[in-house]
Amino acid sequence: MTLHLVKLCVGVESVDQLRNYIEQRQIHALAQGLSDEQIHTTRMVPTRIDELLDGGSLYWVIKGNVQVRQKLIDIRVHKDDAGKKRCELVMEPYLHQTQLQPRRAFQGWRYLKPSDAPPDVTGPLLDQDQLADMPEAMRRELQELCLI
Repeated sequence: MTLHLVKLCVGVESVDQLRNYIEQRQIHALAQGLSDEQIHTTRMVPTRIDELLDGGSLYWVIKGNVQVRQKLIDIRVHKDDAGKKRCELVMEPYLHQTQLQPRRAFQGWRYLKPSDAPPDVTGPLLDQDQLADMPEAMRRELQELCLI
């Protein structure tokens, strides 16, 4: 059964800022001859890895709302240079915008059941690329008006 994670996107003010950050990391990594994998490192290791890798995503909370998700590709457990256990959440580099879902601040990550996850934003007249190109303020307003 599929399971998701939800996590605060600390220091990020908007979906556009997160998208730019991902693009810049990819450009920087490729310029240095490194892998352009999208990895988020965390201290805690999920115990339900098989369920997370069965189609799960990492849902990002930005400015108090779940706004986007990234599909999980792999979860790698390793020890850092100081010998402390770490977990790398490997995600696809694409952001899938979701309907806004308010979330209070919390530390770390939380499991998220598919039934509790916000649906992706789609509309009859807009495809995912058009939504991604739309200014965030406009998208937010259209969502609040239930138009997308």
